[in-house]
Amino acid sequence: MLLGVTHDDGEATADRLADKVRALRVFPDAAGRMNEPLGEREALVVSQFTLYGDARRGNRPSYVAAAPGEIAEPLYERFRARLGARGGVFAADMAVELVNDGPVTLLLEL
Repeated sequence: MLLGVTHDDGEATADRLADKVRALRVFPDAAGRMNEPLGEREALVVSQFTLYGDARRGNRPSYVAAAPGEIAEPLYERFRARLGARGGVFAADMAVELVNDGPVTLLLEL
């Protein structure tokens, strides 16, 4: 998962989002239908402030909607811990390889 945090987010938002992600039925059941939640599957959460990049004007994205690190990092850690997921290194340049297995990519905002 890629997680972006904005200025309006707080602990309640992080908790609700983690609970929502845990309950989303996006994995195949025995019949191959997207009907199973995350359950005990392993998850990785990577902080990604660029999700709040705004490129509507000009050619350089603005990231003012992204929360500063001192706000975002504790919420990222709270979300990750509540989900029981592994995490990346906050604010680090990381090479993350993503395999998008299936036709589904969701954007969740609460």
